[in-house]
Amino acid sequence: MSKLKIAIQKSGRLNEDSLKLLKDCGISVNNGKDQLKVTVDNFPLEILYLRNSDIPQYLEDGVVDIAIIGENLLIEKQKQVSIAKKLGFSKCKVSLAVPKEITDDSIQYFEGKKIATSYPVTLQNYLTENNINADIHSISGSVEIAPNIGLADGICDIVSSGSTLFKNGLRETQVILTSEAVLAKSKKLNPAQEAILEKLLFRINAVLRAKNSKYILMNVPNNKIEAVSNTLPVLKSPTILPLAQEGWSSLHSVIDENKFWEVIDELKLAGAEDILIVPISKMVL
Repeated sequence: MSKLKIAIQKSGRLNEDSLKLLKDCGISVNNGKDQLKVTVDNFPLEILYLRNSDIPQYLEDGVVDIAIIGENLLIEKQKQVSIAKKLGFSKCKVSLAVPKEITDDSIQYFEGKKIATSYPVTLQNYLTENNINADIHSISGSVEIAPNIGLADGICDIVSSGSTLFKNGLRETQVILTSEAVLAKSKKLNPAQEAILEKLLFRINAVLRAKNSKYILMNVPNNKIEAVSNTLPVLKSPTILPLAQEGWSSLHSVIDENKFWEVIDELKLAGAEDILIVPISKMVL
């Protein structure tokens, strides 16, 4: 029976988020201590825990079939793989930063300067696009320390909250690219493996839709149902159920959580009462 081999970061935040996604997809992962390869019992999947920087090469070579990895690393490694799905978590930026006493925010500041980075390919492409000549110092580990020890005039690194930059006396000046976790796939999948991937993507899509949506219930006078329905930012008409109290109905629908706060006052003005918001575990369309 065909299986998909999926690579996941050995440790760190992306490891935790990846395993949570698989769990939400109904995939049981029983890890033994220090296991680097795990077979899943209830889905044709084999999990390999690998060093993050090695995963793009393994994907290109077909050693693994799919992987959950940061898009920024795929861009840096420039391997022949494709993105099957953007996953919406582990979001970050790859940015240029300078010592906080530097007041120049422009890219021109870096002309002739030394820049320390773990992303030399991404940085060089950006500098070339902007006609900037700079001396790139490719290093691994704590890039943020480079300006403090005189190794570089600035850095190019991943930025999430910006707290690490602040602690090291740096500030962000240029965003080179934005990134998030993606499900990447090898170009060497056979038809049977493609079919398994489609089943996995079906589950992932159901989970991701549910994360951004909420089930909404409200009580509405019958003469105001149309006004409330027109206010709701939903694609389909809501479900309407009569209440025991004559002249009232319960209106049910699914709404984008971010849009709800934009229309809550309008819903109340239109006549909605007793509004409830309920989490959704899965959402299959």
